[in-house]
Amino acid sequence: MSQSTTVPPAPVPGRTTDPDNVALRKRRKPRSGVGDDVGAPAPIWVRVVLALLCLAWVLPIFGLAVTSFRARDDANTSGWWSLLTSPSQLSRLTVQNYADVFERAPMAQAFVNSLAISIPATIIPILVAAFAAYAFTFMEFPLRNTLLIIVVALLVVPAQVAFAPILNIYGQLGLNGQFIAVWGAHIGFGMSLAIYLIRNYMATLPKEVIESAKIDGASHFQTFWKLIVPMSVPALASFAIFQFLWVWNDLLVALIFIGPGPNQPLTIALVSLLGQQGQGDQLLTAGAFFTMILPIIVFLSLQRYFVRGLTAGSVKG
Repeated sequence: MSQSTTVPPAPVPGRTTDPDNVALRKRRKPRSGVGDDVGAPAPIWVRVVLALLCLAWVLPIFGLAVTSFRARDDANTSGWWSLLTSPSQLSRLTVQNYADVFERAPMAQAFVNSLAISIPATIIPILVAAFAAYAFTFMEFPLRNTLLIIVVALLVVPAQVAFAPILNIYGQLGLNGQFIAVWGAHIGFGMSLAIYLIRNYMATLPKEVIESAKIDGASHFQTFWKLIVPMSVPALASFAIFQFLWVWNDLLVALIFIGPGPNQPLTIALVSLLGQQGQGDQLLTAGAFFTMILPIIVFLSLQRYFVRGLTAGSVKG
């Protein structure tokens, strides 16, 4: 019986089986020309521009916070930056403005009213728009593209043109001055933008996930609730920021559909601090800074989803 001998394969030119070289080759990053600069330090001019933008955004807020603790005479005679040049003025800071704000206006009740207005006017459009965006993206029905064009076209219609007819309808139904009136206005005005943003994001989701769910026998509702909604969190969060800040800071819609009274939000209560002759202007800074606290917290807590939700659908890949 002949004994067979295993002959090792001939080395291929340009290749090596050395473990050290193989490990080195694995650690090398391919240079494809796309994404090579990801993670690289930004140029100095980019850093300077970003620093200036951040400074321009932070300075007014800082100045408002400092002025809210200054007496009226000090605020009228010198700017808030005088505390930086004359640290001795720090001893003149006081919380009297905040005490006067809560004494002259029902700010605590207005804060609760603003929450009662902003939370439903943010959650309801997101729920309705998410269902609509799913239908426009993953379902086939007649006139789908036509309806989507109509929804997007409603973005250019100014909300002010609808105030008079809506106010007449609410008056006939006896809804003026109630929360449901301002809910309906904000939901209607924000629905087009919500559908547009969420639909653009859902269009970037992989279709293979939907097809796999259909093969497994999942219904549209199960696919929407268990797959699409968790994958669409960036778009939902970005619109939530837009809508919440818009409703929280709104004055015009609140004045028209609610007005001064027990259901007034913070914006109307803040306006009431300023008298007809301009007295009480020193209280506006304290009241304004109080109304800004919650929106800043909401924005900072959801900012990581903001850019992802807004840029979805702008590029492929």
